[in-house]
Amino acid sequence: MVRLTLIARKHDGLPLSEGLDSDNHHDMEPYKQQAKQLFKKMAQSGAPAARASLESGVFTFHYIIDNDVCYLTLVEKSYPKKLAYQYLEELQREFFSLYGREIEQAKRPYAFIKFDTFIQKTKKLYIDTRTQRNMAKLTEDISEVHSIMTKNIQDVLNHGERLDRMTEMSSTLTAESKKYAAVAKDLHRQALIRKYLPIVIILSVVLLIFLVKHWLF
Repeated sequence: MVRLTLIARKHDGLPLSEGLDSDNHHDMEPYKQQAKQLFKKMAQSGAPAARASLESGVFTFHYIIDNDVCYLTLVEKSYPKKLAYQYLEELQREFFSLYGREIEQAKRPYAFIKFDTFIQKTKKLYIDTRTQRNMAKLTEDISEVHSIMTKNIQDVLNHGERLDRMTEMSSTLTAESKKYAAVAKDLHRQALIRKYLPIVIILSVVLLIFLVKHWLF
């Protein structure tokens, strides 16, 4: 379940909008502070990973960066990664369509707080992972999600690990995934050839015999 959603400008960490969980079973303030520290870290980093997952206690932060805007959400560790990123992508598309031309000019924090209405509406669609809509999304093959790095947020915030290093590692994983996908495709093609080539040869010989007999007689 989505517990927290924050949107910030990447190059300076300015918060643009947010959406909080309505129940009070968990205190979200420490996680909000972690998110703000992460935004500050991104502003200091040359080229942070465009997508990453960061574990924090019983929760996981997921974020995407697009057009100098970071869309970040906090969910339980058990929440499907695919759904978390599709949720963020929906927010990204709507937010940019509404405020794309105003983002750079924003001067005050939470200049687009009205976007919380859309956040809350979209979040409701992702509450139950067992709905037909979400089950269909879970079956989609999204190769990018499989290669997204998952790290502990404290490793990034406290130990000074550079977010652009995560970019390099994510890029390497993506490249390796494509490489192995190509190899697997080639192996599959070779297996099909080995399986059906004898049948094709036999059929060709039978056809050739039939044609020769028909031509001679």
